[in-house]
Amino acid sequence: MTKRRDFLKISALGGLAFVSNSIKANMPKGTGFTATNGGKPLVISTWNHGLAANAKAWEVLEAGGHAIDAVEKGVMIPEADPEVRSVGYGGYPDRDGNVTLDAAIMDHDASTGAVSFLQGIKHPINVARLVMDKTPHVMLTGEGAQQFAREQGFKEENLLTEKSKQDWEEWKQKSDYKPIINIENHDTIGMLAIDKEGKVAASCTTSGAAWKMHGRVGDSPIVGAGLFVDGEVGAATATGLGEAVIRTAGSAIVVELMRNGMSPFDACKEATHRIYKRHKGRPEFDYLQVGFIAINNKGEYGGYSLRKGFNFAVHDANGATLQDAIYHYEE
Repeated sequence: MTKRRDFLKISALGGLAFVSNSIKANMPKGTGFTATNGGKPLVISTWNHGLAANAKAWEVLEAGGHAIDAVEKGVMIPEADPEVRSVGYGGYPDRDGNVTLDAAIMDHDASTGAVSFLQGIKHPINVARLVMDKTPHVMLTGEGAQQFAREQGFKEENLLTEKSKQDWEEWKQKSDYKPIINIENHDTIGMLAIDKEGKVAASCTTSGAAWKMHGRVGDSPIVGAGLFVDGEVGAATATGLGEAVIRTAGSAIVVELMRNGMSPFDACKEATHRIYKRHKGRPEFDYLQVGFIAINNKGEYGGYSLRKGFNFAVHDANGATLQDAIYHYEE
């Protein structure tokens, strides 16, 4: 059953988002398509922990900084917050009790850096940025990523907090890998920004799915899956069950749909529908949640998810909002 619902806009930090009259006139009723009227700068990110992340990114953008710097600085906030259990320090471990991290960053000109299966480094997004800036590669993984981080002066830390350790100990009593929709598998912060010059960038960072197999890497550090940027078009990022996003090259699909004329909202919607069709009937469908957000180079944005519960944070010149995404499937 497909269900459409208007975005619920929750005022945060005293701000208010708006939809331009010209866009409203062409909106299908009930779609909830949201956009700013050529809003530059703009930052948008996944989930409610995106509000604090956006606030930091906005400081960079408002001061005239580059989008690539904004998306790096912004996601560092949840990476360092032990109460955000799906990103960085304090994130849920794998089934062996190890916190392993993935991150990627991408600029308007396709410059890209990523790390996967990184342990002991609180800010993997910083390491990903240095992979982009200082190496001829796109991704470093595992021990190689950790070695590179050490060479760049990063301090190794124990990222498993006592709270996450206790949760892991409780999980081991049953060892049942069945993520809870919108809780254990909203395992990412993805952030998109457009700066005053109109340049777009994206970042994505995560501790991955809780209780995953040791060595598992999700979509977040994979260009075209967890995030994708095309400076001529816009950018997209994904959250949810990474395996489903990888199978469909989700974020690249969203950007390509925008290239072909779709709005950010419609592109997110179409990519989500493809995932639904590909995964309906598969064993993991019972706990499958996927959400996309996207911006185009006009400053328009949109978001969509497979199931109810996905929200995303937006910050523009009017302030900050947290918005509930329209969703495709309801049991």
